[in-house]
Formats: sequence, C-alpha cells, structure tokens
Amino acid sequence: MIRAENLVKRFRGHDALRGLNVNVPEGSAYALIGSNGAGKTTAIRIMMNLSESSDGRATVMGVDSRALSPRELSRIGFVAESQRMPKALTVRQYLDYLRPFYGKAWDRGLESSLVKNMRLPEDRRIGELSHGMRMKSGLVCALAFRPRLLVLDEPLSGLDPLIRDEFMQGISEQAGETTILISSHEMNEVEGLISHVGFIEDGRMLFEEPMSGLASRFRQVCVTLAREAVRPAAAPGDWVDLRTAGNVLTFVDTRFSESGLGERIRAVFDEVREIDTEPMSLRSIFTAMARHAAVVGGES
Repeated sequence: MIRAENLVKRFRGHDALRGLNVNVPEGSAYALIGSNGAGKTTAIRIMMNLSESSDGRATVMGVDSRALSPRELSRIGFVAESQRMPKALTVRQYLDYLRPFYGKAWDRGLESSLVKNMRLPEDRRIGELSHGMRMKSGLVCALAFRPRLLVLDEPLSGLDPLIRDEFMQGISEQAGETTILISSHEMNEVEGLISHVGFIEDGRMLFEEPMSGLASRFRQVCVTLAREAVRPAAAPGDWVDLRTAGNVLTFVDTRFSESGLGERIRAVFDEVREIDTEPMSLRSIFTAMARHAAVVGGES
C-alpha cells in the first residue's frame, strides 16, 4: 500500500531522514513508532506529498507520492495532530461541506454512528472545541467515506485517557477493511490495534516486521548467578541492553529461542543459579532497542 525507498530529508544542514525505508502491506495496521523528533511526521508528510524529499522516493497505492491525483486522495483519510479545520463552521456544517466531495463513497449511516459514538456536539463551532474533540471530528471526517488508506500522524498527543479510548475504538472498528498507517510515540495505546510495526530512530529504520514475529523473538532475560554479576567482555550480538545489579544480570534477547537458551547462557557465565524469561511490551522493546542504537551510534 505504501513503499518508501531511501528517503532523505535535509533541513538547513540537518538530516531529518537518513535513507529511510518503509513498507506498509495492504490490509495491515502499521505503526511507525519512535521518540519525538525521530522523523515520523517528516516521513508521513513526504508520503502524503505534503513535503518534498531531498532524495529517495515513495509510492502510495502504486502511484509516486509526488503525482497523487484527486482520484487517489479521495481514497485516503488523513488525520494529524497539527491539522487545521475551519473554526467558524460547526461540526455539522463541516460534514455537510465535505460530503459532496466523496459522492457515493460517503456513508451517511457510518457518519451518524461515528458522530454518536464519539459524542460530538454537532452544533458547536470547531473553533470552540477542545483539542480532543477536534481530533475526534477529524477522525469522523476521515472515516465516513470508508477510505482505502487511513493515515494518522501522532493523533493521540495531548488527549486525555477517555478521549484516547474513544479515538482508538473508532479506528479499531475500521481495521480490516482499511489499511492503517499510524505514527505515534504512545506505544501502549496502539499495541492492541496494530499488525505491523516499524521502529524509527534518528531518521533511520531500526527494523520493521509483523507484530507476531516481534512478540516471539524478543524476551527479557534475567540471570541469577552465585557471585556478583559482571558484564561479559564479549556477549552475543543478539543480547542487548545488558545490566547488572548484585548477582543478577538482565538483558534483552532479540533472537529468543527456548531451545538451548540455558546452554548459551552457561557458555558465557559460570555458576548460573536461575534463568527467567518474560515477554516484552512494545514500549519495552522500543526502549531497549533505542538505548542500544544510542550506544552503538556513540561508539561508531
């Protein structure tokens, strides 16, 4: 659905994107994850032809992003944290204004259902709405015509927990019939929705893969020794974020396999008393990999 190849974006001598590659499969719910300033919004703006890349290219629905026509744009729903909407119009007036642009694709029944479920005040002017209400209004406008592609750029920033839940519920109801690309640093909020994830840091893709593979290959490992734990001089390359506390050493195994785990650990450490492993959340995985990337980058 979306493919970006070697995207580079320079701002006044600073590279916001450094050869970024992204592949969003059709039918997926893909999260572009990263800390603030990682390059998520810059990448999305290039993919949506809202900004030009310094190098590289992106295609959306098989079309070069620089050549997106009204035909493609009419099949893309877009909601961004910084999105501007006409403040003088009420929610109802704005929906009435947008509806003719989409013709038969606009689903009046879905529109009514979304307005009700989002608890939107139809007679209020958009300029009088809270940030959360404006974001929900934008989501209704982006979903009512059942887009083939829904792009959400940091939609959860600044929303209170209840608004976040309502917003995510509105998105989840469209998952499956719509390809979703969502950028966020609110990883706990999007984890239950997404099928694929891409981790971006400092303008580069650390890795991207289906969530099923990610969940199975990452584990937090805790090793209890009979003596004080010391970081090994040469740990396996797939062990990252190694830490010690007393006689306990923890690390993240990025290529976890239950088979032979004890043998691999005992080949590095003597006097192993106990080995425990735990699944990791999306946030924990990203934090560990971001720390690892910072250490590797600092050493290079």
